[in-house]
Amino acid sequence: MNTFGKLLRISMFGESHGAKIGITIDNITPGLPIDQSFIKECLSKRRPTGPNETPRVEIDDFEIVSGEFNGFTTGAPLTILIPNNDTKPSDYDKTLGLMRPGHADYTSHIKYSGYEDYRGGGHFSGRLTAAIVAGGAIVLQALEKIGIKIGSHILKIRDVEDDKFTDIENQIDELNELYFPVINQSVLKEMSSIITEARLSNDSVGGIIECGITGLPVGLGEPMFDSIESVLSHAMFSIGSVKGIEFGDGFNFANLLGSEANDELFYENNRVQTKTNHNGGINGGISNSMPILFNVVVKPTASISKAQDTININTRKNDVIEISGRHDPAIVRRINIVLRSMSAFVIADFLIQRYGINVLREGFNKNN
Repeated sequence: MNTFGKLLRISMFGESHGAKIGITIDNITPGLPIDQSFIKECLSKRRPTGPNETPRVEIDDFEIVSGEFNGFTTGAPLTILIPNNDTKPSDYDKTLGLMRPGHADYTSHIKYSGYEDYRGGGHFSGRLTAAIVAGGAIVLQALEKIGIKIGSHILKIRDVEDDKFTDIENQIDELNELYFPVINQSVLKEMSSIITEARLSNDSVGGIIECGITGLPVGLGEPMFDSIESVLSHAMFSIGSVKGIEFGDGFNFANLLGSEANDELFYENNRVQTKTNHNGGINGGISNSMPILFNVVVKPTASISKAQDTININTRKNDVIEISGRHDPAIVRRINIVLRSMSAFVIADFLIQRYGINVLREGFNKNN
């Protein structure tokens, strides 16, 4: 399925080396301003820059072809198209039939009976995340205008760790302005050096991203199958390089007692808050008004130039592949805006389910 969401629904289309990629957003709040400069700004955060990122640099000249009139959303399906201009499909001719380790080459070949577009991973390519960012920018801006902020930073690359969120409201604002989002600027050089080392050795690295969402009301999410954790996890795993997620203290709960893990409640200015936030702003799958916190692990980029064992699906023999072309030694910087955009779709969908279609324009009552 290429569609996600319950009321606010997004549909994705396109391939890495096809003519265009795009997104359609259905049931979006009418009357939201479409700030083209902000969309461009968000796309620039995803765009590769410098020697430690892919030389494939798409301009991302997007076009809104439906659902917009006089600079506002109409409420009709909003469709954004982004052309692919910097393509080199011939890069994949020399490895035709060789299944790239870590990619969807083999699984998609079997699933689609050999008719898949194998160039750059086709529909499975990270290139499609540009469309997620273009559409997500509209929703991110709408959420911020009603008091909800979404931010993220690179928490870890190999053995180098950034600080975790503390003063999250101010830190989100600062991080969202940074090219390389880290809280403690002293780790930036070390992280960059690790990526450089991987690039020079024809390899790649992954990392962990910490995400935070503030300004939410109590009561978003449903028990059981539509909990906030369930839906956010579904959204995060739709991004191909994401291989794990944890909320609040996550796997560290295995090291805690109940007295340490529980978040005690108290009243302040007639509002309910918790003394700690071990559970990441969620109880019973429902938001409790504290910041939602979760970590996402991103695997090392699958395309590397080192020789690797594989199979040739055409000859049905074992073979060796050396991948050439234009690839990232790490995507942990570029993926931040993608994670924020997917989170925005999830939160906006929950808000529309609880408060109605106009909530992204009119806001909601935050009183507990």
